[in-house]
Amino acid sequence: MYKIGQVVLAKAGKEKGQIFVIVWVDDKYVGLSDGKRLKTDNPKKKSFKHIKLYCKDCLNESDVLDKNPRVNALIRKFLSDKRSQ
Repeated sequence: MYKIGQVVLAKAGKEKGQIFVIVWVDDKYVGLSDGKRLKTDNPKKKSFKHIKLYCKDCLNESDVLDKNPRVNALIRKFLSDKRSQ
């Protein structure tokens, strides 16, 4: 259902109303990153029922899984563009 690189909206918790990029997917949970507070090396663990798909656009899975520190900057820029639309 959810894939790495998709943009999702948090429906519950402290992050309610914020958008994130999925950095890993489990059978029950996803790891979310915003590139600023929640970086790719320490993502937020959220249940599927507490998120929903925000838009159809997504980042390339290979870009998100890259261990380069510039990945966080890429995520910040991508989410910034999505918020302004």
